[in-house]
Amino acid sequence: MEFDYIVVGGGSAGCAIAARLSEDPAIRVCLVEAGKRDDSQLIHMPFGAAVILPSRMYNWSFETVPQAGLNGRRGYQPRGKVLGGSSSINAMVYIRGHAKDYDDWAALGNPGWGWKDLLPVFKRMEHNERGADDFHGTRGPLNVADARSAHPISHAFVEAGVQAGFRRNADFNGIEQEGVGMYQVTQKAGKRWSATQAYLRGAEARQNLKVLTRAHATRLTLTGKRCTGVEILGPEGRAILNASREVIVAGGTFGSPQLLLLSGIGPREELAPHGIAQLHELPGVGRNLRDHIDFIAGYESSRADLIGFSPRGLLNMAKAWGEYRRSSTGPFASNFAEAGGFLKTDPALERPDVQLHFVIGLVDDHARKRHFRLGFSCHVCVLRPRSIGSLGLASADPLAAPRIDPAFLAHQDDVATLARGARLMHRILEQPALAPFRRRGLYGIPPESDADLERMLRDRSDTVYHPVGTCKMGVDEMAVVDPQLRVRGIERVRVADASIMPTLIGGNTNAASIAIGEKAAGLIRESSPRHPQR
Repeated sequence: MEFDYIVVGGGSAGCAIAARLSEDPAIRVCLVEAGKRDDSQLIHMPFGAAVILPSRMYNWSFETVPQAGLNGRRGYQPRGKVLGGSSSINAMVYIRGHAKDYDDWAALGNPGWGWKDLLPVFKRMEHNERGADDFHGTRGPLNVADARSAHPISHAFVEAGVQAGFRRNADFNGIEQEGVGMYQVTQKAGKRWSATQAYLRGAEARQNLKVLTRAHATRLTLTGKRCTGVEILGPEGRAILNASREVIVAGGTFGSPQLLLLSGIGPREELAPHGIAQLHELPGVGRNLRDHIDFIAGYESSRADLIGFSPRGLLNMAKAWGEYRRSSTGPFASNFAEAGGFLKTDPALERPDVQLHFVIGLVDDHARKRHFRLGFSCHVCVLRPRSIGSLGLASADPLAAPRIDPAFLAHQDDVATLARGARLMHRILEQPALAPFRRRGLYGIPPESDADLERMLRDRSDTVYHPVGTCKMGVDEMAVVDPQLRVRGIERVRVADASIMPTLIGGNTNAASIAIGEKAAGLIRESSPRHPQR
């Protein structure tokens, strides 16, 4: 149980870190994952996400504390509890975010994290089936593809966006993000291409890489201010894994700060109520939680080929299953959110402030509320919310869920942006291109009154699954890690996942999380002369 490096968390960033570090055969690496292996057909078949999302299968299924901004409702926070983390259960949308988002990070005192620094990382990790260009690579492990069997309604949505006055965008990860278009997805040959598929499938054959699943990290082991390893709880009980060089915490926006707090690293006021001795004061642990607040509009449809739970929809799904088994095409190869857009709610803005995800079925309450009819949906989310929440401990029990408080819609600016975005979305959905598919709105149309619309937003909004920031990178007193991702004040431990983002990027966070893992591996190699340089 002795390793050079221990990576805690086998998610998007953790898989990349473990695979890259183990490229040096002289380095012993252990990857620790609390969930099971990703050996279920529900994971590899894109349609399976609709089954996993509302369930506890491969899913932590967290809930927030009651949200005042959501009229007292608890929000739902699904996260991947499986090798590959949330890349094994997400909607596979491949978005990097806006270039200026990363320049914002650099401007906050994080040299090496600007867009010019990260674009080569994105290109290196990517195999884009469209081919290489100034923005895309073709030699990386992460397969990126166009939708294999896009539904006609997704193309109709794009056309509706153009009819509504927005530009058509063939590549949201290219020179310009703004516009409407089809999403690229992290798939290969009609199957999910998670971080596990991208990074671990080949790497696991290496003798110097050990992958432990169903191993829940309970605390970091410390000698003074130096991290020496990690305690895990697995099927055979508790064990200590020792790291001669470093521990890299990659448990995600919820898991990483929870592990630091359980280890006595964090603000005293968060530790004392749970009887945890403070070993190192670090006030920013668990603070700065940011997430994309999201509102969904749904429309009933008479189109029998849309996804749904009506008798016709179930019959169509049975046929689709046969097609998928034969050729990995059809609805079961769909990521559901096939099209979307990045829009400005004010033309004077320098970058889009809302994002749309158009879905080829009726989605309500994270697919937990079933509607036995056919239809389609569209999400709109606020890309840079001003509401900032926190994560803390609900218990000293390491198996207990953390206390999650995103403070959704606490800032009135977010309400105003979401309201403007909802009206833009409705304008698109009412265009002629969608008329052959469209019947009545599931919850009606956005009311004309701003006050009535605000009530609707507070009644029905929730996350679109992009929490970040709880171990933020920076140089101020609330920063948890420095620009090298080293935990401030503790030797031989880093954090590398979405929790280090100082601000929320404008888009889906999975690609950025993998890039953080790639970047972290490079930083570790640079700090150790034994590691080969890429």
